[in-house]
Amino acid sequence: MKIVVLAGGLSTERKISFSSGTKICAALRTLGHKAVLVDMFNGLEEMGEDVIANPAVLFDSLPELKPVVFDGVAPDLDAVKRNRKYQSPSLFGRGVIDICRASDVVFIALHGMNGEDGRVQAAFDLLGIPYTGSGYLGAAMAMDKIITKEIVAPQGVNTPAWHAYKDVKESDIPAILSETKIPCVVKTTTGGSSVGVTIVKKQEDLESAVTDSLKYGKDLLIEQYIDGREFTVGVLMDKALPSVEIVPKTNFYDYQNKYKAGATDEICPGRCTPEVEKKMGEMAVAVHRILGLRTYSRSDFMVDAHGDAWFLEVNTLPGMTPTSLVPQEAAAVGISYEKLCGIIVDDAAARSKE
Repeated sequence: MKIVVLAGGLSTERKISFSSGTKICAALRTLGHKAVLVDMFNGLEEMGEDVIANPAVLFDSLPELKPVVFDGVAPDLDAVKRNRKYQSPSLFGRGVIDICRASDVVFIALHGMNGEDGRVQAAFDLLGIPYTGSGYLGAAMAMDKIITKEIVAPQGVNTPAWHAYKDVKESDIPAILSETKIPCVVKTTTGGSSVGVTIVKKQEDLESAVTDSLKYGKDLLIEQYIDGREFTVGVLMDKALPSVEIVPKTNFYDYQNKYKAGATDEICPGRCTPEVEKKMGEMAVAVHRILGLRTYSRSDFMVDAHGDAWFLEVNTLPGMTPTSLVPQEAAAVGISYEKLCGIIVDDAAARSKE
């Protein structure tokens, strides 16, 4: 098949997306597909006007894949915007829509806002472009941690207590500080890769955590702190994969610990009882189904000292980097990285014919 691997984009996870996209593209080529890696935001502007006029030529002469080394630093999105030659309000760079239309399927390797939030999926639905993963509605709901909790908690999914604050203004902050109990977790509602997330254990640290999260959006989620061990469980084709226990060597599972090789011990299957493993798997599948997600997702959990599992959030486009978790879980049941990419593509192609 002719496949566009759509990566990059314009989110705090831009760099990570390139790491995922490059590995996915290489795997799809190994499977015999004509796969092309495309930056959604910058598009084909570096490839010349002839390619932009006829981007389908890239499927006949596949561009070389350059190794991606993640530096552990969040991207400067203002600099990305300034350096774009094609100065336009569109998040799609030059030639992106045309090459996606010329493909058989688009493998969405975007992470975070402007990719994992349903807007790209909605645009592709309107244009009739087949793509991998969840549809626009499930992606949009899952991207917002508050909406996710409001939908899944009444369905019996065990999640920490929370307070949601919408359209927060500076004048609202004193009241938020006064009514918040410590310890807690302060989160931006639509961020990914733990950007804008702070564990607060001292009252004097709360205000800076709130102001930091508000840098990423006007909405705020303050969640009950669960003291325990962190796990994650992938869902593939409506079935739970084995859990991964996440043990950061320093701090918590933050941006750098997620993607810096050797910063975190990841144990698969996770060290928990069969009962806890089963419960997390059931909740992960329940969240996947309740939100109407497709093909694959990954849910994150905390397990406390009593063995109770607490659902935190769900990712509709889980990372596919060399250190990512879903590929590890799939490998634990005999699914290689290449086979995993093939399953995701094949399901998207089959859906497009329904």
